[in-house]
Amino acid sequence: MQTNNDTYDIVIIGGGPIGIACGLEAEKHGLSYVILEKGCLVNSLYYYPTNMTFFSTSEKLELDGIPFISTNPKPRKAEALEYYRRIATSNKMNIRLFEKVTEVKSDAEIKEVITTKASYKAKNVVVATGFYDIPNYINVQGEELPKVAHYYDDPHYYATQKTIVVGASNSAVDAALEIYRKGGDVTMIVRAEDIGPRVKYWVRPDIVNRIEEGSIKAYFNSSIKEIKENEVIVQTQDGEEHIENDFVLLLTGYRPNFEFLNKIGIALKDESKRIPMYDENTMETNIPGIYLAGVICGGMETHKWFIENSRIHAKLIVANIVG
Repeated sequence: MQTNNDTYDIVIIGGGPIGIACGLEAEKHGLSYVILEKGCLVNSLYYYPTNMTFFSTSEKLELDGIPFISTNPKPRKAEALEYYRRIATSNKMNIRLFEKVTEVKSDAEIKEVITTKASYKAKNVVVATGFYDIPNYINVQGEELPKVAHYYDDPHYYATQKTIVVGASNSAVDAALEIYRKGGDVTMIVRAEDIGPRVKYWVRPDIVNRIEEGSIKAYFNSSIKEIKENEVIVQTQDGEEHIENDFVLLLTGYRPNFEFLNKIGIALKDESKRIPMYDENTMETNIPGIYLAGVICGGMETHKWFIENSRIHAKLIVANIVG
């Protein structure tokens, strides 16, 4: 393993938009930094569905006042990848990709950040790892079958197939509509009595109308009991239903890597929602010199923080470090 002799002012864990924002803010204040990302640049965005449209308009996704020019009222995934990539390359940002952080030793004033390739010394560490890497499992028999997926990419794969979509959030609704329009036979299984309240306002009427007209079948107040090779058993209000099936998309949300936070030593201030402990004015955790940024601050409430309202974390962190 390579050992870096330099001591960075900040080591940033996570190369998503907020990690990049922290790097830009460090540069503005003359601080040395390195961004460590376990996958590709803006890894989570890369694995979003191919046709995904952001809820936010482009100016709300901008970093450090750098204009985000989009041809659409709300930008698409490909435009966002281009925008954040150009920021990173044009500014020659110090980013190490495909390098997973495995440990942070924080028992001294100078921290040691250990990755799969090297170790780094840091006066401060920022954890900006997001939440998209670990799905919320439903823990039923058959969830491990090859026909089951917790991520959705492109509707073409499911054309002419009988696909069950579990969930009622934006990701589930987008998948159901796209697959239906590519000729798929779609059934939605929804635990609640209606489509989720945070579904994009311009999409909600579409999914409601498709369900009401019967183009997409939906079971509300229902849950999957078992997944089999050729069918899925669903527990509904009226009893068990056996539904013939080819694929299952379990789009039931994702969660931060709490095991990693616990390993570092970051405490939780709300056990039920698993919200990590940090100072809202500085973003510093219970461990001096270790900060949180981005959606990870919300614990299980992954809908609370987005790019547009967590960009400010970079300024708060760097201001506290230089102050």
